[in-house]
Amino acid sequence: MENSLNTYSTASLAYLGDCVIELCVRERLVKKGLSSSARLNKAALEYVRASRQAEAMKNIIPLLSDEETAVFHRGRNMGHSSTPKSATVAEYRAATGMEALFGYLHLAARKERIDELFDAAYGQIQ
Repeated sequence: MENSLNTYSTASLAYLGDCVIELCVRERLVKKGLSSSARLNKAALEYVRASRQAEAMKNIIPLLSDEETAVFHRGRNMGHSSTPKSATVAEYRAATGMEALFGYLHLAARKERIDELFDAAYGQIQ
């Protein structure tokens, strides 16, 4: 399975990883007891912005294996045609790397590792 994971495009890993991170955030917010969709959406936005993902990535880089670091670098170094107004190019690239990493881990069925890295990245969700 390892070799087949490397055949996915970086863009597809980041696309999937965006969803994985969003699901992690939503799950934790619901478990915290937030119940209105307006409050949930507002709180979730604090965690899924590129600038926040880039900051979170700094917390987990030292924890990554060589394989995970390679996937992160693949995502970070992927060519981007545009960046959001709310993030710098460096932040957007780091966020894409994080998304690629989480997409990769999801395809590898490494839920425990996703949870471990997510918790290290963000700490306690408020």
